[in-house]
Amino acid sequence: MNKLIDWKNRLKKGHMLSVICVLLIIVAALGFMLYQKQREYRQASENSYNRSFYELVDYIEDVETYLAKAMISSTPEHGAETLTHLWREANLAQSYLSMLPIESQELENTEKFLNQVSDYSYSLSRKNIYNEELTEEDFKNLKELHTYSVELENTLNQLSEDLNSGRFEWGELTKKGTIAFAQQVDNISKESFSNLEENFHEYSGLIYDGAFSEHLTGQEKKGLTGEDIDENQARQKAEEFVGRDNIKETSNLGFSENATIPVYDFSITNKNDETINISISKKGGHIVSMNTNREVGAETISQEEADKKAKEFLESKGFPSMKETYYLKQEGVVTINYAYSQNDVVMYPDLIKVKVALDNGEVLGMETTGYLNNHTQRDTNKVKISAEKAKSTLNKNLEIMSEGLAVIPTEWKSEILCYEFKGKVDDREFLVYINAENGREEDILIITNTPNGTLTM
Repeated sequence: MNKLIDWKNRLKKGHMLSVICVLLIIVAALGFMLYQKQREYRQASENSYNRSFYELVDYIEDVETYLAKAMISSTPEHGAETLTHLWREANLAQSYLSMLPIESQELENTEKFLNQVSDYSYSLSRKNIYNEELTEEDFKNLKELHTYSVELENTLNQLSEDLNSGRFEWGELTKKGTIAFAQQVDNISKESFSNLEENFHEYSGLIYDGAFSEHLTGQEKKGLTGEDIDENQARQKAEEFVGRDNIKETSNLGFSENATIPVYDFSITNKNDETINISISKKGGHIVSMNTNREVGAETISQEEADKKAKEFLESKGFPSMKETYYLKQEGVVTINYAYSQNDVVMYPDLIKVKVALDNGEVLGMETTGYLNNHTQRDTNKVKISAEKAKSTLNKNLEIMSEGLAVIPTEWKSEILCYEFKGKVDDREFLVYINAENGREEDILIITNTPNGTLTM
């Protein structure tokens, strides 16, 4: 009997040992598989970064080549072709630069340089397209850009040698997170990454009288004025905006540091138990956005009444001289776009959006990002051609309905003072923008009128 029990115990111990062994084997196998997967992932990332880097090197070489060609181009036709190629290569270089796992001031300066090359080459290509010859100042600027491109090309060639010789791997930079780039690579190569700082620490961009001057590409928040405020001050601003007599409770939702405009976020419950989300800028304590969540009933007010109430609201909140542009109705709410008007010149970059409930005319929301980014007093005395002269450049089939002056933004973050002509061809409405300084056709928009709003494309 004792032998039988002893035999059973041995079987149990053996069984447990087998189970443990199997589990250990499974764990080891899983660990090995995970290790292999991580290794494959690291290798795939390394390969991806390598491809991006070598593409960057190729495009920088092209940028240097086309800059050299642009410096000696003698005809507008050939110049336009060369500068268009330069614009394309600089844009592609920026794209591949952004794919590298690096965050640093040196990288920002390099990106800024490429952005300047792209914008400036496009500006000059337009001059060539209009059969204008480049000035001595233009060629001087191209020469300066070419000098920096040669330095950048030499630096990247050194980096390429370091990469080929195994002196660094992209994964090592990724592991170090957002530590200053120069510190990250201090032990790698004095002649490689650190040269980006040496080459570009004095680079401040060109100062030239063109469509893409430095003050426009610098991303300065022109309307974001005032000193920084803390969370308590921002809370007071939010409650003042809503009206303290109408507040039941205020909750702090935190600080959005990485937003386009850093803001303090709050949730306010009013006396009707409606939630109002509001964002106040850290700099200056400006209202950036406000949105009220409530059910909207049947429409009882017209578009004109909603526009009047929105304008009164903007005026009361410190936004005078706003002109309605386009609007869109959705589910009982109309969103109206307003642009700042300075001396009857419409400033389209200074945009504020206002949401009005069509059941009672209450303003449910607003968004001021465009206004805070761009609002400033402009020089509107740059008009060099008459309205009649500008009108003479229009298509003869355009039946003009209205005209005026406007400042329009471009996709390159610049601004152009234009004559704005609203007209019609075959019952289709258009907006045509003619440069008020040189008479060039800058843009054409199609106006789409629908039962729910007026839009452009």
